[in-house]
Amino acid sequence: MSAIFNFQSLLTVILLLICTCAYIRSLTPSILDKNKTGLLGIFWKCARIGERKSPYVAVCCVVMAFSILFLQ
Repeated sequence: MSAIFNFQSLLTVILLLICTCAYIRSLTPSILDKNKTGLLGIFWKCARIGERKSPYVAVCCVVMAFSILFLQ
């Protein structure tokens, strides 16, 4: 089943995208900062969410990991 049609998989993909973009921006900010608009601006926005809401994103990652490991 595709990740689009399974809600838990969709949330997992979104959390991984946010965490990956925030990590890439912490290593090399110039890659994401030059593309703030357009289609590639999605990655910049995900990086901003990961930076500003990092405690909430971390809690969501822990909850998602717990649900994948123990509830499935």
